[in-house]
Parts: sequence; C-alpha cells; structure tokens
Amino acid sequence: MNPILIQTIQFFMSLSLLIVLHELGHFIPAKLFKTRVEKFYLFFDIKYSLFKKKIGETVYGIGWLPLGGYVKIAGMIDESMDTEQLAEEPKPWEFRSKPSWQRLIIMLGGVTVNFILAVIIYIGLAWSYGDQFISNESLKDGIWVTEKNIGDKLGLQTGDKIISVDGDKIEDFDKILLELVNGNQFTIERDGREVTQEIPVDFISTLLEDEDKIRFLSPRLPFVIGAIPDESKNKDSGLEVKDEVVGIGGTEITYFDEAKPILENYKGESVALTVKREGSGILQIPVIISDSATIGIINGRMSFDDLQKRDILKVETRTYTFLESVPAGIDKGVTTLSSYVKQLKKIFNP
Repeated sequence: MNPILIQTIQFFMSLSLLIVLHELGHFIPAKLFKTRVEKFYLFFDIKYSLFKKKIGETVYGIGWLPLGGYVKIAGMIDESMDTEQLAEEPKPWEFRSKPSWQRLIIMLGGVTVNFILAVIIYIGLAWSYGDQFISNESLKDGIWVTEKNIGDKLGLQTGDKIISVDGDKIEDFDKILLELVNGNQFTIERDGREVTQEIPVDFISTLLEDEDKIRFLSPRLPFVIGAIPDESKNKDSGLEVKDEVVGIGGTEITYFDEAKPILENYKGESVALTVKREGSGILQIPVIISDSATIGIINGRMSFDDLQKRDILKVETRTYTFLESVPAGIDKGVTTLSSYVKQLKKIFNP
C-alpha cells in the first residue's frame, strides 16, 4: 500500500479518536445528569451525513466534513446554532434547566478528557522513551546569542549562563525560549556574578518581527567547516569539509561566535587560519576575507557524541519505570497546561 495513503489513514483514525473522546467528555456527563442528547456526530454533517442511526433519543452519525465533531444537547446553543427550542419554556431534560454546576461540568467535559488523554500519552512516552535533553547546566561557557539585536533588547549576551526564569531553575536548554516567552524575569550568570533582569513586555512582538530569527539562542559550538560553495573565493584554498578552525591570524578561538569580531580586522585581506584536521593535525591555511568579514563557507556541526567528548555540552537521559512514569506524566501535563495559561495571559499584554 502507498505510504502516503497509509499516513493519511493513520491521520484520520487518530483525528477521529481524539474527536470521539472529546465529545464523549460532553456526552457522558450530559447523560448522567439526565440531559437529552439529540445528536452525537463525528465530523460535521452539513446538508447530509455519510452515516446515521437513531438509538433511543440520540442520532449517532458520521458527517462528511472532517473539521471536528459535536454533540447536540437539548436546550444548549452548540455548533448547530439551533435556537428554535429556546423560544419555548424550558423542559426538565434540557441543558438550560439543569443547575449551574451540572452545566459547567457538561461544558468542561471535553477539555477535561483532552487533559486526561494528554497525561496518559505523556505517561506512555515517559515509560517507553524517557526524557533526553541538553543539560543547560552543562554549557560551561554559556549560550550563543545568534541574533544580537534580539539579545540586546532582552538583555542577553553570548557567554551568559541562563540560570532561572521567574525563580524556576532551567534544566533543559531547549525549554529556555518558551520559558522566556511565558516569563516576567530571568536570572543569568555573567562574569562570575548573578544578574536578574525583567523580560520586556513587548518581547513577543520583537520575536515576531522576523520569525526566521525566533530561535535566537544556541549552545556555543566549535567552528567546523560544513561546506565550501563553488562560488567561494576560498574554494581552492586548501580548506576541507570537517576542518575545525581553532585560530585566526594567530588568535586562538574555541567557538564559532568568536570568529566574527576577529574577521572584522581582516576585511578584504588575506589571513592564515589555524585548522585542526583529523589525521593531519594542525595546519595553517591562508584564506581571503571578504569585505563583509566572511570566509565564504557554510558552517557545520559536530555530532552530539563529539560535543560531549569535548565537554562542550552534555545530553542527559532519564528513564522511568512504569510507576515512576505516572507522576512524571502528570507533572508534564500540569506543566504544559500551566504554560498554556501563561501564554493566554500574554494575549492581554501590550
């Protein structure tokens, strides 16, 4: 069978399961509180249904428009926008006749099921795969701010060590950006001292000015040659892919971010690069620096294994037994929900 067809079938089966479980979250409490459910539909049935069958007082069916699903509860304005029955006196079996606490449970049933399902999925993932992440604490020489203008507005510099956001210690490097988006203040270590700074109220607007630059933070990485384009002036210089640049004009460097300010001193000139090449040791290779202070190469990356061997960063792996995965999954569910609430607050932020 065609792989694309298999993926399409899997997608619609997953979507259908999520929709049915969500709608059951409304359906079950409605039934428990003796509220009449007139329809239970997977997908929307505009004009006609692919399938429908009435069982008791409820019509169960499948619509043709796969944009969601719904339960039509008597006396409640829902996706169908049916308002005719509201002109009549409330009936005992209608939603509007029920106590407010029952109406609230019926309305929140769908999102409650979504949350429970998310927690179950998180538990399964924790048990099966555990957690793997770049330890923020392992970045001994701090972070690399790849977009200086964003870093300046936030108050971050290359070499800073981000310790916490809103007092919560950051363990996973990849979570820093989301924490900064949701947070109000952050604490860094700079030049051996801790500094706490406020996150600007317009920080999200700053990120959205150029969405290609949103991921403006990176671990500090060695300067490795990834590719040398044919149009580069240094195509025949002797540089090779996987060479590591460890010096420029006699000045030693450890990280890629240290190269730019040095190259600024050699615009339009020739300078010797000190490179480390596997099997050849240390080499001196003359190159031409462009007027924009570039060498004309594409930066490469070391593997995580090599970065760990060099003690540049550390990838942490946590494994969980089934019993340990339960609180871990619940914690992740609560943390994710809290993150959504924080993001909702940001909507009202100027």
